[in-house]
Amino acid sequence: MKLILAIINHDDAHIVIQHLTQAGFSVTKLATTGGFLMVGNVTVLVGVDDDKVDGAMEIIGRHSNSRRQVVPAASELGLGLYAPMPIEVTVGGATAFVLHVDQYHKF
Repeated sequence: MKLILAIINHDDAHIVIQHLTQAGFSVTKLATTGGFLMVGNVTVLVGVDDDKVDGAMEIIGRHSNSRRQVVPAASELGLGLYAPMPIEVTVGGATAFVLHVDQYHKF
């Protein structure tokens, strides 16, 4: 058995969870916040049999979209003056970890 821990952009989480559920996967959703942009993410936990990992990962990848976003930053102009310089970054998509589960107990 495996545990998929996937961190998904908040904008994509609903559709990912919907497709995982429709495919028969049980999903636990946790609200989380990213460290870089401090924006909302969703972390999903999916317990799957070894032979179902690829199917779940395909669904997560297909419905997690990257997008470009402009964020403000500051850059020094000299003499202690700072001017805002926007930076374009790629956000979204998903980061997924597949962990081996030694034991599983349902109570």
